Amino acid sequence: MVRFTVLASGSKGNSTVVSGGRTRILVDAGLSCRELFKRMKAAGEDPATLDAIIITHEHQDHVNGLGVTARKLGIPVYFTEGTHRAWMRWLTPRRQMTYKQWLEECRRQAAARQAETEPSEGDPDDIEVGADPVSSAEETACDAPEAPEPPRPEKDPTFLPSVQYFQAGQSLQIGDILVSPFTIPHDAVDPVGFVFQAEGVRMAVATDLGYVTPNVKAQLKKLDLLLLESNHDLEMLRDGPYPWSVKQRVLSRVGHLSNEAAAQFLETEYDGQATYVILGHLSESNNLPDLARVTAERALNGRASLLANRLLLAAQHEPMLPVCF
Repeated sequence: MVRFTVLASGSKGNSTVVSGGRTRILVDAGLSCRELFKRMKAAGEDPATLDAIIITHEHQDHVNGLGVTARKLGIPVYFTEGTHRAWMRWLTPRRQMTYKQWLEECRRQAAARQAETEPSEGDPDDIEVGADPVSSAEETACDAPEAPEPPRPEKDPTFLPSVQYFQAGQSLQIGDILVSPFTIPHDAVDPVGFVFQAEGVRMAVATDLGYVTPNVKAQLKKLDLLLLESNHDLEMLRDGPYPWSVKQRVLSRVGHLSNEAAAQFLETEYDGQATYVILGHLSESNNLPDLARVTAERALNGRASLLANRLLLAAQHEPMLPVCF
């Protein structure tokens, strides 16, 4: 049996379980480990059966519970190399310095270098009989406090049981599931969407994209299930509470897909083959579920292969019932 279970979808956390054959993959881990396990159990999924985690991009709503979840289960995490590096930088930010602090640090380092080059006082003949002749550097080393031990893996927030890299455009096999990553336009380092294939069923995850590019259109064909972003209503976003800079980001070509843009794709580019279309990543501030649903239903009007009750909405605060094939 093949199952697709959306645990959460939205700006406060995203995560989905894809199951096929004997393999279970967690797509993104945007909730805390505790909340992920709670929602999996509520949806009839056993966290202990997960075989891997695969990440779309490094934004917090997709990786918030990643480290703890992977370490708790002892399973590998699949990233692009760029996404893994960005995630590690996010967990270990560099300390910022003021200009005054920088000057003081430069002076301190210069004084230390000068002290190292000055000749030491005293004469070698002054060494007491029986004393071990040690260099000033060795004395300094002996007097210096011991260096702290390197952090243990469980103390290191970036430690993962196993890291596996993949590249967009190159398929990979995880157990019984074939995964085909594809590049998406979003303001992350190396964001991707996925097509999962198991037991002849094809399922796609295409959220967090500013617009539907030609390569994305090519990937979203001949599917049995499509999770598609329908993030915001244009008028609600323009009149909403976000600062103008954030509105510009969301509306940009590396932002998020609006209801209208999702509907345009469904009406003009989508082949109508999927048994289920799931609308995801709905904004709680700039969208309404009914608006997203009505806009998509109008776009799908007349598609005989897609019945109205097979258009579903993924929620932020509760898991969907599993979609099974």
